[in-house]
Amino acid sequence: MVITPTTPSPIPRAAAATTGPTVAIDIGGTKIAGALVHPDGTMSATTRRATPRAVDAEGVMAAVAEVVADLSESPLWASAVRCGIGSAGPVDTSRGTVSPVNIGAWREFPIQERVAAELAARGAGLPTVLAGDGVAMTAAEHWLGAARGHANALCMVVSTGVGGGLILNNQLHPGPTGNAGHIGHISVAFDGEPCACGGRGCVESIASGTAIARWALDQGWKPSDGPGGGAAQDATAAGVAAAAAEGDAIALAAFDRAGRALAAAIAASATLVETDIAVIGGGVAAAGETLFGPIRSHLARYATLSFVQDLQVVPATLGTHAGLIGAAAAATMLLPPSAPAPTA
Repeated sequence: MVITPTTPSPIPRAAAATTGPTVAIDIGGTKIAGALVHPDGTMSATTRRATPRAVDAEGVMAAVAEVVADLSESPLWASAVRCGIGSAGPVDTSRGTVSPVNIGAWREFPIQERVAAELAARGAGLPTVLAGDGVAMTAAEHWLGAARGHANALCMVVSTGVGGGLILNNQLHPGPTGNAGHIGHISVAFDGEPCACGGRGCVESIASGTAIARWALDQGWKPSDGPGGGAAQDATAAGVAAAAAEGDAIALAAFDRAGRALAAAIAASATLVETDIAVIGGGVAAAGETLFGPIRSHLARYATLSFVQDLQVVPATLGTHAGLIGAAAAATMLLPPSAPAPTA
């Protein structure tokens, strides 16, 4: 299977000596995927496994090892030059560990070291880098997506949680532990409800898909069973979005509240580091103008200084491909062009 992005361009910082494919691995709560990502953005040897449930840490790692084994069967395996791992978080890239909220078996699991060992065992001792999924998405959108051509960008994933990453001066900026740009835990309501992170009034506690559905239900919204020709709804953010599209007042208010929280955080981030575009992906972004309309409307009230008044807010464009493309782009942006392979 080969996937060609709409507008391929050279992979960032690619050097003549390192123009082979990048091994990309994308780890999430439902699937573990892999591919060889080429310098023009195409992908080959794509493979995936379901993320194992009710297993220990080694059981999950076994699925990752199977993905690596699949990739090693490609005739292009020997020409691979680096490896990028994108993972759900929390991550600590300074230690190469992950503790994904949605993979309970992994707590401070040394994924970078373990993947490097799997690569070496299959004849590919490659320099390897770890990135959180928000940072990987940011690298992908800057390379081939909606942030392409922007030297300074904030990219966000609005889904069950709210994460993100930063491009500053055309460089990916993950921070010391890989968590820079984690906009979901900026407080936008000082007296707001407690957040799972321990803070109060965080963006995630207002604008995540879970928060949108919870608030709407608390306000008395009830999912429709679809009588009268309307679409059936469920008690999720997607159900609230469907109700909003049909004009339900509570559903519209839920998305307006989420959009206001996102707008406040986007404006604060842009004011701090002078980004000129915010790219939003993730499941909640599938609501389209139901979400983006309120964000843009409220943004005008928060982004008032001259240097952020032209801030754009746009949807992400790479969709389900962002994880693998982002893992490859992050590796290429974060590893020196001539990074040596690890030694045994």
